[in-house]
Amino acid sequence: MTIPPPDHKRYFIEKLGLSERLMERCLGEALSAGGEYADLYFESVTSTSLGIDESLVKSASQGISVGCGVRVVSGERTGYAYTDDLSSERLLRAARTAALIASGPAKELMSGFRHTETPSLYPVAGATSDAEIAAKLALIQRADKAARAYDSRITQVRAGFNDELRRILVAASDGTFASDTQPLARLNVFVIARDAANTARGTSGGGGRVTMDFFEGDKSPEHHAREAARTAILQLGAVEAPAGEMPVVLGPGWPGVLLHEAVGHGLEADFNRKKTSAFAGLIGQQVASPKVTVVDNGLMPGRRGSLNVDDEGTPTQETVLIENGILKGFLSDKLNARLMGMPNTGSGRRESYHHIPMPRMTNTYMLNGDDMPEDIIKSVKRGLYAVNFGGGSVDITNGKFVFSASEAYLIEDGIVTRPVKGATLIGNGPEALKYVSMVGNDLALDEGIGTCGKAGQSVPVGVGMPTVKLDRMTVGGTGQ
Repeated sequence: MTIPPPDHKRYFIEKLGLSERLMERCLGEALSAGGEYADLYFESVTSTSLGIDESLVKSASQGISVGCGVRVVSGERTGYAYTDDLSSERLLRAARTAALIASGPAKELMSGFRHTETPSLYPVAGATSDAEIAAKLALIQRADKAARAYDSRITQVRAGFNDELRRILVAASDGTFASDTQPLARLNVFVIARDAANTARGTSGGGGRVTMDFFEGDKSPEHHAREAARTAILQLGAVEAPAGEMPVVLGPGWPGVLLHEAVGHGLEADFNRKKTSAFAGLIGQQVASPKVTVVDNGLMPGRRGSLNVDDEGTPTQETVLIENGILKGFLSDKLNARLMGMPNTGSGRRESYHHIPMPRMTNTYMLNGDDMPEDIIKSVKRGLYAVNFGGGSVDITNGKFVFSASEAYLIEDGIVTRPVKGATLIGNGPEALKYVSMVGNDLALDEGIGTCGKAGQSVPVGVGMPTVKLDRMTVGGTGQ
């Protein structure tokens, strides 16, 4: 028996009392002062957040948010207004407000909507939002217990669970009419370890657009608790990281966050249209080692960064950004695709109905190469093996980045030896990729914890990469 896909639009029509006729009226008002394009973004979010500290429940909240954002575009000018009242009067008022901000040459409104068939990349029935609070609390209590049992030097544990169910509907003057229901869940564990001389921290977590069953087996609370505790205990015995230029090997999975920050943001179309990206004007040119191929893929089932449709109602896709070192394209939304004369990659994303959409990444990763991970390590006489990262930052205009490694080791004579602390990686994204000399065959994606910030907006994303060797990179540290 084939289960029919969920009707995402029904919620807005039956529960919130909206109609296509009202949406057409709002779009007509939005274009009443002129404008080339207008859209309505309806959103309803239910969320839960739980946290324990020192084995006690310290926070527990549930929330509901409902609203609509109205956008009008005229040339490069955008008018935007939003309301949390979905009555026809308030919606029409928001539409008129946005119209006045972006007044321009009028464009005739389309006649009727084109209903977009929504794919099904993640479960709606059985999403974590349907589970009882007690079941979610039990997950983080298990994490707390497992972290404390790992080692007596674990002195503090915090654990949290957050989930949401986001429903969206997009109606636009170009005929777009699309909707989606997007589950999202994340479990986090943070620990502090102490001995006589040192204090260290460790974190781990995971999630995605998943059901409660996801947090059993390999992705259980106990797994993340042990990982957080292991990292913290490891740091207690770590030596100071060396400083200087040396070969660096990046481990598979979460180290792809370096790729996301140092390269991914620079490949978003708005930065390139404004020529503020280090990659502006370089399509078709060699920007990385021939061993490097980077894609952004919003179609991966259950992944944190995946979307059936983006926040402009466009189906997401897999986009090749860099192929064999050659820059192939950028991530675009409707506005930048039109202004730049390029395809729309379905990358228009926004944090909520309070915000305008902009080009953003989904799941961004480097494809596999042909090298064995052990051969990559063996090829390094003296260098750094970075397995996990904490914070980092990048300057989009020149590609310069700084990242702190939360788990890293020395490589000495082709062998991974002592753990190090205080290591930072310093470089330039486009330049760093030119020094990639070996790419492993062990591509891994992150555990499902990524959140990307841009222009004050945060959205969930995924990252990944195989083991990669960079022949040269500057390492900041205080050791020898």
